Amino acid sequence: MGRPPDPHSTLVPVRTTAAPGLTPDLIAGLPWPHWAPIAVAVVAGILVVSCLLCAICCCCRHGHRHGKKPRDKEAVGLGGLPGTTTTHLVQPDVDNEGDPKPWGRLLLSLQYDFGSQEIRVGLKQAADLRPGGPGGTADPYARVSLSTQAGRWHETRVHRGTLCPVFDETCCFHASPAELPRSSLQVQVLDFRRFSRHEPLGSLSLPLGAVDLQHVLELWHQLGPPGTAEPEQTGDLCFSLRYTPGSGRLTVVVLEARGLSPTLADPYVKVQLMLNQRKWKKRKTQARKGPAAPYFNEAFAFLVPISQVQSVDLVLAIWARGSQFRAEPVGKVLLGARASGQPLQHWADMLAHPRRPITQWHHLRPAREVDRALALQPRLRLPLPGS
Repeated sequence: MGRPPDPHSTLVPVRTTAAPGLTPDLIAGLPWPHWAPIAVAVVAGILVVSCLLCAICCCCRHGHRHGKKPRDKEAVGLGGLPGTTTTHLVQPDVDNEGDPKPWGRLLLSLQYDFGSQEIRVGLKQAADLRPGGPGGTADPYARVSLSTQAGRWHETRVHRGTLCPVFDETCCFHASPAELPRSSLQVQVLDFRRFSRHEPLGSLSLPLGAVDLQHVLELWHQLGPPGTAEPEQTGDLCFSLRYTPGSGRLTVVVLEARGLSPTLADPYVKVQLMLNQRKWKKRKTQARKGPAAPYFNEAFAFLVPISQVQSVDLVLAIWARGSQFRAEPVGKVLLGARASGQPLQHWADMLAHPRRPITQWHHLRPAREVDRALALQPRLRLPLPGS
């Protein structure tokens, strides 16, 4: 009865803890389940592990950035200006130089006749031409000449809308055996333009001294850059043609010329119509005072029945006063069924589109060459009375 109370046996009040002052009374007074400490420990462990992982990732990223910083600076310095230029500008040029077919190919046949001293050139076909315009196609034709015969060439007809034209045409050039070693065959492929200068698509220069002409040769040749085989020209003439089958009316409108020599004076255009290789009708424009690009704009009408339209030849010639102070032919254009190349195409377009004017530019050919092609017979002269 008189013993002091045992501290270990002292009853703890409901709202007190065994260690007063260390835990709040509110928490200590809650009824905790038996699994609560385990859950708290697991959550605490997860939080600790997450914090450690975040710290490790941050350290790795920080170290990675520090390690890559000089490389990034170096990449910007090399790739920002020179790297981009090398990739997008220089590399395509290198690819083009290594391309074995940059301008296309041309199939030619060569045969030399020692008896007539003529070289026969067969223009077979072309392939893989570059398009001459934004449409991805072209209207190609070929022009052939010899380097030793300035001003004389042969043109094929125009092939519409193709980059692989089949020419299948043959032309001949007179050349002696002694002339062959110093001659070269010049071929130029051009894109036909109706109202502007024709755009070159590719060219070929073939030295005949390096070719064995004892046999017939037929080989593919690589075309080179255009513009290297441009034959000598004496100017261009622009005119329109219109044919009306019902009335048999052929209308020629001479518009203008360009590229004439500045030494010429008073140029004018003479229009001649031949029938069955004989001179038939002729007209001429007014002379213009000395310009290298005169403008005429004069129209002439001829009556040509539809039964004779395939038997006539139309010749337009520019005449002018030269250094001898007399009128001489500067160049001529031959049209009709016996023409070739672009003039033949112009004549065919006129017949295919009756009553519609067809306008084109034409290269002037040497007068003697056109006269040889015409092979004109002397004019028929009626006998005078009493003779």
